Amino acid sequence: MSQAMKSRFPLFTSVTVAASLSYAFAQNYDTNNPVVQTFVGSGFYGYLDGQGTQTMFNNPSAVVGDSSSNLFVLDNSNYRIRKVTPDGTVSTFAGGGAGALPGYGTNVSLSSYTFGGYSTMAIDHSNTLWINAINGSAYLLRIGSDGYVSSSNPGLNLPGGLAVDSGNNLYISDYGAHKIYRYRTNGTFEVFVGSGNSGFVDGNGIFTSFGYPTALTVDQADNVYVFDGQTVRKINQNRDVTTIAGQPFVYSDADGVGTAATFNIVNGMCTDNSGNIFLATSMSIRRMSIATNVVTVAGSFSQAGYANGTGSAARFSGAHGVCFSQGMLFVADAGNQRIRSIAFNPSAQVVTGANLSLNTYPGLTITGIIGRTYQIQTSPDTVSWTAHANVLLSSSPYLWFDANPVAGNRYYRALLLP
Repeated sequence: MSQAMKSRFPLFTSVTVAASLSYAFAQNYDTNNPVVQTFVGSGFYGYLDGQGTQTMFNNPSAVVGDSSSNLFVLDNSNYRIRKVTPDGTVSTFAGGGAGALPGYGTNVSLSSYTFGGYSTMAIDHSNTLWINAINGSAYLLRIGSDGYVSSSNPGLNLPGGLAVDSGNNLYISDYGAHKIYRYRTNGTFEVFVGSGNSGFVDGNGIFTSFGYPTALTVDQADNVYVFDGQTVRKINQNRDVTTIAGQPFVYSDADGVGTAATFNIVNGMCTDNSGNIFLATSMSIRRMSIATNVVTVAGSFSQAGYANGTGSAARFSGAHGVCFSQGMLFVADAGNQRIRSIAFNPSAQVVTGANLSLNTYPGLTITGIIGRTYQIQTSPDTVSWTAHANVLLSSSPYLWFDANPVAGNRYYRALLLP
């Protein structure tokens, strides 16, 4: 090992560094029957509002949920914030305009800002969005529930993750300064933990060190969790810092308990009401219990891709943001240009009568030549005929239905086109 490397990592021997390059791939899957589906996004990158899978995103890197079960997506490379209602309707909430900040909603432009990949968006209990952004310097963007967008420069270096506690205080990780900051509701901006020295020293307050703090989340008891250099570290409100999972610079993925679990990368984290921590780790979604038992919810440590289904069958590509909403987990799957949902122990639900309707539709059975085109014509009286649809026979007999409601008499015939 070179002298330069020895001075950079004085606590690690060459054996440890060599071990850090291995990939364990030990996966223990969640037993709560998680099922992954696509909520919105077509898989094509672009910009298109609409419904469900008839929409487009460009590198969606963070997702959060408000008190009305709406999702907000940081559509990174479109420089917009997209809103997704519970029924999957996608609209643009902010960005895409030409105006400078401050301003409202789609009137303003966010294209001069760049956004990181470490869940750089959070939502507070008043449904205000907070976003870390770079525009020459590091800025903190605030987007109110009314769509009003403003910015401030609190003096950050390289901001990473954001999270909010029960009192609406905002926590910001700064991997350039090796610190975690707290932005109080009274406007006070302060160092919460971290000496500014690079390292992995547990302790209290400023008598601690962080190596590369990025993704953040806060649990129901206001404990702050930060992903820091392949470890997960817990910070209570007394500012005590404890490493609870992972190992510094061990770039591998393995499920297990506490420091026996390892993480190659964590892009985003969130918590549920039971104290579980969910981690978006690019190709998989993992869960850490209160007892620090880490398991895989869905995805693979070794295979990226796109597939819906049960946990072990599902595939992700660049899973970044993650949040809980509507009783489900939602994932900003950046590489697949989709927002995915994960339901636990889902069961079939009976559709009520008010949401059902019984209809009858006329149709034709055509026995003809496969590969040829037939024209369906309609008439009210068998005298005057009007072209209604062209059908390419893919089988014979071929069953064709008229999806339009019929009022009065309507006759049908089919013509083989030349």
